[in-house]
Formats: sequence, structure tokens, C-alpha cells
Amino acid sequence: MANLRAEAVAALETRLGHRFNDKALLERALTHASVGEGALVGIHGPRDNERLEFLGDRVLGLLVAERLSAQFPTADEGQLSSSLHALVDKGACARVGEALGVGPALRLSPGETKAGVIADAVEAILAAVYLDGGLDAAKAVFERAWSDELSAPPSRTVTNPKSALQEWAQGLGRPLPTYRVADRTGSDHAPTFTVEVSVQDVQPLTAQGRSRQEAEKAAATALLKREGVI
Repeated sequence: MANLRAEAVAALETRLGHRFNDKALLERALTHASVGEGALVGIHGPRDNERLEFLGDRVLGLLVAERLSAQFPTADEGQLSSSLHALVDKGACARVGEALGVGPALRLSPGETKAGVIADAVEAILAAVYLDGGLDAAKAVFERAWSDELSAPPSRTVTNPKSALQEWAQGLGRPLPTYRVADRTGSDHAPTFTVEVSVQDVQPLTAQGRSRQEAEKAAATALLKREGVI
């Protein structure tokens, strides 16, 4: 099992296109807090990926904002914000993580599911690259890893997806959508919510976010996209 994970970590490093000078940074980025239940503390602080995830979220936001500003010089702030959110949300990070093969390389407790964990690890990995090689290295990884997300055709932006979903359901003569928290993982200061949205006679759909409200918006947006509304 250890050999399989070592192979997965090596393959991940190859897909990233970045060879770590400090291998411990990558290992830390791939280590979920559930391993040892908080016991992974060394002389330099916690050895799980929560703090790296925090940093990686900011690095990703900066890189996306820079990319969008250069790519769309005439777009207004609202348009840029909408595109930025789509590229940094949990869904986008999870897709990037799946393409990179992050799942098999993770360290997490046997009882922990990988739902949400992969997206968090992707942000942590980006932070690890930033700390290991600087902003240029992080930018190179971002451009490579997010290439599919960046090239995806833009959908019609919706400023209030929950209201849009409500209007769509009512237009079909159906009751209002309902939202249910299906799961909550992570620590108290960095939780991940998984929310299921349901509309009568439509297959339910789940999405994730750092708050219940964010997860509900993500679920509403994903359902609207799946049904071809946006």
C-alpha cells in the first residue's frame, strides 16, 4: 500500500510539472488533519495541510484574478468576480485534483471520505509549490493544472443562483427547491459543507462550500447548469 501511494505521489509531482526541493512540503500538502487527529505537530507547527490550504486559497485567488484581468481587459468588476468564483470554487478545485490524480496520493484516516478533501488538498498543493519555488512556479502549475477550466466555454452568469433556481422551479409549476446539509467535514475554523438541493421531479444534486450558504449557492448553480438553464 505504501509503495502504491509513493508511486501516486511521484506521478502527481510529474503532472504538476514541479519538482519539489523540499519534499516535506508536498507531503504536508497531502496530509489531511484526520491523520493522527491533530497529533501531527512538529517543531515548525502543524504537519497537516490546513494552514497550507488557507495560503493556497489566497494564491489561487491572486493567480486567477491576474489571469482574468489580462484575458478580459474590458470586463467589469462583476463579470470578473463571477468568473473568478467559478475558477476557485470547490467544484473546480475537485475537478483539477481528479485530473492530477490527487486522490491516491492523499494521507487521511481510514474513516474519512475524499469528498471535499481533494479540493482542499489542491489548494494546499498550490501553496506548497509557492513556498517551494515562488510565485512563478505556482503560476506555471496553475496554468497547466487549470487549463481545462480556463478553456471551458463561459456560461451565462447568474448573480443569485438560488433565486434563479426558485424562479425556474416555479416556472415549471413545482414547489420551491429544498436544501439539506448532507455532510460537514473539516475543523471548526475551516469546515466544508456538502449540501443537497432538490426540486420536485428532478434528480437531486450535491455541492460543497466553506459555509452552508456558499454550498447552497454552488448546488443551485450546478443544478441550473445540469438542466441547461444557464
